[in-house]
Amino acid sequence: MGRRIFGPVPSRRLGQSMGINNIPYKICTYSCIYCQLGKAIKMQVNRQEFYKPEELVDEVKEMLYKVQNNNQYPDYITIVPDGEPALDIHLGRLIDGLKTFKIPVAVITNSSLIHLPDVQHDLLKADFVSVKVDAVSMEIWKRINKPHKKLNYDEIKQGINLFANKFTGKLVTETMLIAGINDSENELEKTASFIGTFKPDTAYISIPTRPPAFKEVLPADENTVTMAYHIFNRHIKKVELLTGYEGNAFASTGNFRDDILSITAVHPMREDAVLELMNKTGDQKNSLDALLEEDLLEKSQYGGHSYYLRKF
Repeated sequence: MGRRIFGPVPSRRLGQSMGINNIPYKICTYSCIYCQLGKAIKMQVNRQEFYKPEELVDEVKEMLYKVQNNNQYPDYITIVPDGEPALDIHLGRLIDGLKTFKIPVAVITNSSLIHLPDVQHDLLKADFVSVKVDAVSMEIWKRINKPHKKLNYDEIKQGINLFANKFTGKLVTETMLIAGINDSENELEKTASFIGTFKPDTAYISIPTRPPAFKEVLPADENTVTMAYHIFNRHIKKVELLTGYEGNAFASTGNFRDDILSITAVHPMREDAVLELMNKTGDQKNSLDALLEEDLLEKSQYGGHSYYLRKF
């Protein structure tokens, strides 16, 4: 049996996050081409019992006791397994048990079962839910997520909308951009438009940062990510990048180097804004040039402007 409770680990979305692995390794509804855990070992869509939720809750209690005195107490308990968490038929009971610790509970789901009433019932108990929307076109969804043959994407998209309308917690989306598959301007426009209909708190744009399940998979480049950010921004109130930089993405220190690396890990930054930041901190242009030479920043173009992004 693999390790079922891990962390707390730093998470840009969730602060200090204690993870719960409620599904055995690589049992999933999808076999995403970019998955850092490799190809799915067993694909299924039927929910079942994998572990007793009470056992998982007891393990969390034990872990919380160990970390309570070393400044690692979690901001969230996060159900983020090596497969799809909603396959666990006891997900609702698990969330109920975890809430006794008075720590917010997050669930990171690929959304594939969110159209099922019992899955929605369980997810509504959480404080934070992240849903996956990698594409809107069915053929691209099939190519990138490699879904179980019984899944219907129109049902899933309707399910996301229905869930979003009922959910009172914090809802975010994640879109993984793969070069040449879901990163065309047309597909990005469709994806952003769909996400905009259900108004998530934040829409995250990410790229693969670890070796993917399929060797031919490549991350979208900086120019494409900049384009995606602008397209999403037209449809969605808050958009952020999740492109692998693990620094403190919210810090504002008054130090130009630290600030620009933090900001550009989350948002592409237009050149005039970069120069303004440089003036505020009293830095010279050679500070910016040094970051480019060190391969820490990348300059990209979009809509007639130059932008800077944290190098992936």
